[in-house]
Amino acid sequence: MTIDLTLEDPAWRALDLDSLANRAAWATLTHLGLDPEVCEIALLACDDDRIADLNAEFRDKPGPTNVLSWPAEDLAAETPGASPDLPEPDFTGEIALGDIAIAYGTCAREAEAQGKSLADHACHLIVHGLLHLLGYDHIRDPDATLMEALEVEILGRLGLDDPYRGQDGP
Repeated sequence: MTIDLTLEDPAWRALDLDSLANRAAWATLTHLGLDPEVCEIALLACDDDRIADLNAEFRDKPGPTNVLSWPAEDLAAETPGASPDLPEPDFTGEIALGDIAIAYGTCAREAEAQGKSLADHACHLIVHGLLHLLGYDHIRDPDATLMEALEVEILGRLGLDDPYRGQDGP
């Protein structure tokens, strides 16, 4: 598996984000039946200012958010609550999944407010962002139910608690 990590905010150095991202991605991809060895992901570890700029540019939403994702291809299912199609390897045998950005400040504030470690929350957000790259979403209620259930299962395999128990989501 290739995770092209760009560490833009030095605050992320407090975590071994490379190992954490690899662990989260490996668990997510294997859970969905994909071979992590052929998958490629770009991960931008940035600050709130940078993600606010990206959020405004790509989503027309002001202010920072915790995680953003840009899928390499649209895999979303047309039927609400249905699983998206799995991506296919290109002619080289690789699967480029897309890009994820995660903001340190927002992630750290949310982790503290939720009483969890920064590493656990970052792991959840990477799983969440990767599911978006794979066509999962939470706009329609049936899709949100499917995506959240997958997150809970994947995080459970990683030894992490259900992030939605008593919370409003990512």
